[in-house]
Amino acid sequence: MLKKIRVILAVLFFVAVTLLFLDFTGAIHQWLGWVAKIQFLPAVLALNLMVIIALLVLTILFGRIYCSVICPLGVFQDGVANLSKKGKKGKYSYSKELKWLRYGVFALFVIALIAGLNSLVALLAPYSAWGRIVQNFLAPVWQWGNNLFASIAEKHESYAFYTKEVWLKSLPTFIIAAVTLVAIVILAWKNGRTYCNTICPVGTTLSFFSRFAMFRPVIDASKCKSCHLCEHKCKAACIDIDGGKKIDYSRCVDCFNCIDNCKFDALHYRFAWGKTAGQPSEPGRVHPRSAAAEYGLSPEAAPADKTRRAFMIGSALALGGSALSSVKAMAQTEPADDTLVEIEGEGGFADIIPKVAPKRTVSITPFGSESVKSFYSHCTACQLCVAVCPNNVLRPSKDLKHLMQPEMSFERGYCRPECVKCSEVCPAGAILKITPEEKTQWKVGTAKIAPWLCLVDNGTVEECGNCARHCPTGAIQMVRKDPNNPRSVRIPSVDESKCIGCGACENLCPSRPISAITVDGYQIHHNA
Repeated sequence: MLKKIRVILAVLFFVAVTLLFLDFTGAIHQWLGWVAKIQFLPAVLALNLMVIIALLVLTILFGRIYCSVICPLGVFQDGVANLSKKGKKGKYSYSKELKWLRYGVFALFVIALIAGLNSLVALLAPYSAWGRIVQNFLAPVWQWGNNLFASIAEKHESYAFYTKEVWLKSLPTFIIAAVTLVAIVILAWKNGRTYCNTICPVGTTLSFFSRFAMFRPVIDASKCKSCHLCEHKCKAACIDIDGGKKIDYSRCVDCFNCIDNCKFDALHYRFAWGKTAGQPSEPGRVHPRSAAAEYGLSPEAAPADKTRRAFMIGSALALGGSALSSVKAMAQTEPADDTLVEIEGEGGFADIIPKVAPKRTVSITPFGSESVKSFYSHCTACQLCVAVCPNNVLRPSKDLKHLMQPEMSFERGYCRPECVKCSEVCPAGAILKITPEEKTQWKVGTAKIAPWLCLVDNGTVEECGNCARHCPTGAIQMVRKDPNNPRSVRIPSVDESKCIGCGACENLCPSRPISAITVDGYQIHHNA
């Protein structure tokens, strides 16, 4: 019964969190947004003490329930592990804790958190990793399905669905998500919860409390026949039958597989406050090989192959390292600012050259973020705000310092004043919840003009004014280039006191590939 309850709750939480990343309308967040806020890392970065205390108390009471029920990446690993061992009698076996790796990664995580290196924090955090996996692999499939329904509905004059543009928002983030997915699938397929108990810093944090949990699985040595069934069903590889019928509670994730499979009623989830981790083995116990043969298990299904396990973990870390190297190379590659537009042939339609992001002195972070520093110190890089942005403005940064954390750019759209969806879904406090009225007074950047790129200023055309017509705050006016000549062409002029940095001017400027008017961010955002 315990296992069934745990599985049902785990599936509900897993589906809820995944839907948050798939819902590009933002409607589901009104009902399920709290599921993201109770994830461990967002709660820590948001300094949400109530959630942090609740999760720690939950762990002290019942063990690492968070890892087996609430964490989406943990539930995903369980699914992969179940598929890999389906139909097999002998699954796992006990392996010793790799303390040097486990606490080494944890120390690196804490140092990165204190130093503000949130890109590294996000790389290791399970919630952020799952968000990137969903956003890069499941979301496109979901959106293509939506677009199919939209085309069918349109033929029947129904607009219940609307088309969503599907595009690759960041190649480096896509590569990192792919490497993370492959590494986790390999580890879960071969060894179950290896990632949770060796690499995951959240699991290590909770392990300090779970070893003293009030309720936990306990082996009754007087009933145990050393058949190893519980050990072979333990995805955390934390049950040591031959070593004294002990359970390593720092790694136990309370999946209840052991209890569900014990044939001698020797395992119970019960109150065990203050009890030691293991129970002494009774004299004259049944030899593990004979017990294994009695219940149809292979006698060779014995202690884990430590070399193979270490190899798998090392391979996963090596894959992550190679991904970061690739990302670094890509992040250092920038398009040239002096690229020229070439139109070949006459009498036909010219190819529309796509816009390229300019080099900005300061990155532009979303409306609702108090400053660039505040945003990046709280952001988990989970991609939730990127998922719900309807204007294709938010995308993961390629800059190594803020890798995978969102930034604003206006090649595909601009930040409409009435849209505040990103502020409504952020679980970590990186983007404060604001209203559309407050947004019009929130200044995240200002527009700058490059006269040599302006089609009117450089003499390519005689009249334009696109930027001024579409500026929602009236910050851009068209003025005569030569004030003393009444026939002089009109060029844009920016009133920085009115500009809020929405990017409408940059997005709608006809200059290609770099806009003649671009937005540069403010380090500290002004809320007038």
